[in-house]
Amino acid sequence: MIKQLLRLTPIAAAAVTVIAHAADAPADAPAAPDAAASAPVADNEARALDAVVVRSRNRIERLQDVPLSISVVQGAELERLSAYGIDAITRRAANVSWNLGNQRTSSLSIRGVGKIGQTEAQDPSVGVIVDGVNYAYNALTSSFNFVDVDTVEVTRGPQGTLLGKNTSLGVVNITTRRPSFTPTADYTLEFRQRGGFAGTAAVGGPVVDDLVAWRGTFSVDRGQGDIENQYNRDITYTNTDRVSGRVQFLVTPTSDFNARLAFDLQPRAGETTNGRTVFTPTPATYANGSPNTAVDNATRLSRRWFSQNTGYSVGDYYAFLSNDNQRPLVTGSRGASAELNWKLDGGHTLTSISAYKDYHFDAVNDEGTPFDVYRNSGGFWNDYRQASQELRISSAAGGFVDYQGGLYYIDVHNEADYRRAWGNDAGAWFASNAQYNRLDADPAGRLLMLNSLANLATSYNSPVGVQEIRNKSAAVFAQANWHLSEPLTLTTGLRFTREDRQNAGRSTLNSSGSAPELNPDAVGTDDAIAQKYFGIPTYAALTAAQKQQVADAKAIRKSQLGVLFGQTQAEPFRKTQPAFVISPSYKASEQLTAYFSYQHGEKAGISQLVNGVSTLVQPEKTNAFEAGFKSALFDKTLVLNADVFLMNITDYQQSVRIVDQYTTALNNDGTFYYTSATGNVPKVRVSGLEVDGVYAGIANTTLRFSGAYNKAIYKDFSNAAQPMENGYAGASPYRDISGQPLAGAPKYSVNVGGDYRLPVRGDKVFHTSANVSANSSYYSDNALSAYSVIPKSALVDWAIGVGTQNRSFDVSLIVKNLFNDDTPRSKTWNSYSPAIPRSVGIQFAGKL
Repeated sequence: MIKQLLRLTPIAAAAVTVIAHAADAPADAPAAPDAAASAPVADNEARALDAVVVRSRNRIERLQDVPLSISVVQGAELERLSAYGIDAITRRAANVSWNLGNQRTSSLSIRGVGKIGQTEAQDPSVGVIVDGVNYAYNALTSSFNFVDVDTVEVTRGPQGTLLGKNTSLGVVNITTRRPSFTPTADYTLEFRQRGGFAGTAAVGGPVVDDLVAWRGTFSVDRGQGDIENQYNRDITYTNTDRVSGRVQFLVTPTSDFNARLAFDLQPRAGETTNGRTVFTPTPATYANGSPNTAVDNATRLSRRWFSQNTGYSVGDYYAFLSNDNQRPLVTGSRGASAELNWKLDGGHTLTSISAYKDYHFDAVNDEGTPFDVYRNSGGFWNDYRQASQELRISSAAGGFVDYQGGLYYIDVHNEADYRRAWGNDAGAWFASNAQYNRLDADPAGRLLMLNSLANLATSYNSPVGVQEIRNKSAAVFAQANWHLSEPLTLTTGLRFTREDRQNAGRSTLNSSGSAPELNPDAVGTDDAIAQKYFGIPTYAALTAAQKQQVADAKAIRKSQLGVLFGQTQAEPFRKTQPAFVISPSYKASEQLTAYFSYQHGEKAGISQLVNGVSTLVQPEKTNAFEAGFKSALFDKTLVLNADVFLMNITDYQQSVRIVDQYTTALNNDGTFYYTSATGNVPKVRVSGLEVDGVYAGIANTTLRFSGAYNKAIYKDFSNAAQPMENGYAGASPYRDISGQPLAGAPKYSVNVGGDYRLPVRGDKVFHTSANVSANSSYYSDNALSAYSVIPKSALVDWAIGVGTQNRSFDVSLIVKNLFNDDTPRSKTWNSYSPAIPRSVGIQFAGKL
């Protein structure tokens, strides 16, 4: 998979060489020091911007010569602004975004594409590589800090003809700092508002001179969130609780062989991400003006069952969060990798990367009140494991042709259990108005209403209760650069991936709770029901009103249980899928390179069950066209790169409205019933313009800027789910949103960063840095509800400090969200997730 072309970030305007370790570089090759972090910018250094090199294509190449659309963020910039999470990292690159969810459901988008409803069996649209290891699961990046980072590179367009796993939209490649035989000991300590504390340490050096070196990186980040759970004030939204460690060893027994062994651990810890929801009154009318008579939470809380608690009211529901069963979402991960490099005769290098990674996730959620409605309103328990092996060979650069090729294999095993449990107040909560009025009429009815759901527990069908997923991918890939003349190079690449996707699942009743006699499949229990609830020996002796109460209690239970089914094997997805690239580039001068590329990529189909019925999802296919230039202007003080692009995607994988085959067959009344499930959108088109640049013509100052105009639309999508405002009687079960924008895809986005460093008082340096990330409005809901529009916004992070030029000590004031932007993170028609408010901290950093 291609390792990315550089779209510059606020690197110092110096001849910084970015070396991300790969095939033809020794494993002990350290990244060049970040001049921005260690010395002020001199006027003569500003002219070396175009000398920056990257490993965009798995070998050292000059930035301006690589025909790919890429942004790069340097680790030093992340450290200056304490930006360690994936969300903060992506706010510093062009046309890439992190889509809000919890630790399991968040996702990456490139060019506005990739905001999907996470299913466990689905590949990410945007790949993530960490130190050469592909992460085949979005959740592996979402709840951990990335510290001691060398570079973060973002490549746009299908990838896969160079290394790793194929992706259909792009890659985020994170490279950490490597072991070195030079001793080092760096640290940071940060104290923030709301009891926040973060600390990092990176130590290393030789173990055996010229033979074994090591590097250990350790991180802790803890702090309370800005919103308290009023039921349990020790739970706050969104708190931070992240501890991690990484140890690497470099072994160099000969000049022709080196090995890097790495081990990482993130112990299980809890962050309360779910439940950061502020509730608002449900609109009184639907989009067509008809009254909304649906039962909402305000209606439920007005029922006598709940209103008799005088300590809590509907007003409290809207005013603050009070979740009696909320628990932090627990995550943890472990990993190990071994990278071996052999230099062979003829200038070739053979590289092997073997890796293992696992991930654990456990969520216990609540409905948003202090009542005993849900013991768990739906929370996944996940155990994910992946093992991968890559073997590739690279020729020496230069000559008429240089090339790379290899083999790749990954085996993914994911066990998931979606649990739901109900409490003593659930029956009164979920009853319809008519059911509630009949059951609340007398003590027997109230006991039936309580027992209808009390202590019930299921592996709930959303999308499947229990899944056991096995995804295997095996690939062969190759890429060559044909140097047809001194200025003209043609890059060609090809990949074939064999996908084998299997999924088995079931949705089951795990506990019948307080009333197994009310189960839908209960047989011969009518007389027992009559005796238990009414003290009458036989069911036949009940009055019509009493029989109706029994029927109501059974109906409440049945409606909440949903679809139950035994162990079922979904139809597997098996297919050989191609990927390729054709990209000519022309070097008009030392200061200008133009290029064109055509890339094709495919994402595997999905083996899945929908209400117990196998429903195969077709593979997603992307054809991407791009034309751009890379330039160094004004005596090389300005690097300006730009491109225009067009991506045509067929069978885009997203939630769609489909016929519910289970319910249709069950009712067998001539009516088609519908449900929402992951499926295929026939056509999506994305086009736009991207600009990246760095200006270093001002002494002591570096300015980085990027911007994008991005038009991501559904070219053909006639079976989208209806938004909530279209829930009126007679509305179609689906709607045509062809021509409408994709959710999470702002039309305009801008990113500007600045770094100013001024020598003061001998060996001291005054410095200040800032990052501005702004975008236009967008939909936060896949159904494109008018209530889900997030308005345009701008987020500013800023730091100011002073330190020594040799970085032995530094102190900085760091402010996140400087102007306290309060733009919601997501919205529905009766709730929203509020912004994370301003946070101020002081950071101490240095070397020992």
